Amino acid sequence: MTTHVSDNIIEARGLTKRFYGFTAVDGVDLDVKRHSIHALIGPNGAGKTTCFNLITKVLQPSDGAIRFNGVDITAESPARVARRGIVRSFQISAIFPRMTVAENVRIALQRPVGTSFHFWRPERSLKVLDERVDELLETVGLLSLRDRSAADLPYGRKRVLEFATTLALEPELLLLDEPTSGLGSEDVERIADLIRSVSKGRTILMVEHNLSVVSRLADRITVLARGKILAEGPYSEVSTDSRVVEAYIGGEE
Repeated sequence: MTTHVSDNIIEARGLTKRFYGFTAVDGVDLDVKRHSIHALIGPNGAGKTTCFNLITKVLQPSDGAIRFNGVDITAESPARVARRGIVRSFQISAIFPRMTVAENVRIALQRPVGTSFHFWRPERSLKVLDERVDELLETVGLLSLRDRSAADLPYGRKRVLEFATTLALEPELLLLDEPTSGLGSEDVERIADLIRSVSKGRTILMVEHNLSVVSRLADRITVLARGKILAEGPYSEVSTDSRVVEAYIGGEE
């Protein structure tokens, strides 16, 4: 008997989260296609970050169900979900400022190989990871800074380093929460190019306010407003939807 593998890596049905009478996410059905870049957008308070917290199980849904690779993960713990390959960037991948760029990535690499937090081990025993460290640093454009203290990096480069440590966890589904927030235009371009380059072979679900970044990167966009899906489709469609335009104008007031 042949097992059918869905084109969707995430399937959420009726996803709902209530906080003391306030409904932050209200009956959301969300399908994220495998090997795509999917963006969640919407005005402040739309429920985007709450959706992320539900998928990564930081929050437990009040109602609804979430399936990852066809497996119901609704009741699973955040640690279990992370082991399945769902990784949220710019939250769990905080850098260690007193370590070098390379040491930060090497610490992240220790988790998959089972030597996490073995700080007492001789440094030579961790040298086997150095080749992969350099591969990751080259991928994100930080190889020339591998021996620099993380604390000395400009803010934009620190965000790139966080990205490298996240990739070290080998995510199948990478959730990016406002990856360009607080960055200057040059760093925004760098992060956008990086997201595109690392998307090959993995799925990315991102929350992003910068619509120029969304228009360049996203294969599909889900627009949330007041906890519900307002519109969904490619950027060319949702950007001209009068309901979306009205929601964004209202969100700025």
